[in-house]
Amino acid sequence: MKKEQITALLKKNRASLKDFHVKTIYLFGSVVRGEEKELSDVDLLVEFEPSAHIGLFEFARLQRVLSGMLGCKVDLVTPEALHKAIKSRILEEAVYAI
Repeated sequence: MKKEQITALLKKNRASLKDFHVKTIYLFGSVVRGEEKELSDVDLLVEFEPSAHIGLFEFARLQRVLSGMLGCKVDLVTPEALHKAIKSRILEEAVYAI
């Protein structure tokens, strides 16, 4: 799936993410670099509203919702969870989706 398709689907379904207190979602990884394959997963970086308290189960539920929305496996991560060895590279290549 191309980044334009992913962005369009996320924008179309933004209202369904309201319950998760999603502030922004960025794409990164193979899709952004144009290296995706037919069965590639989609790497998403999510930022939540400052007042949100998202636990592990809600985070996993959001990941499942996004996978269903996009019709493929989604790897979901927050900026705080990025390992410092790769954080700057990911933040540099991240493309705003919603």
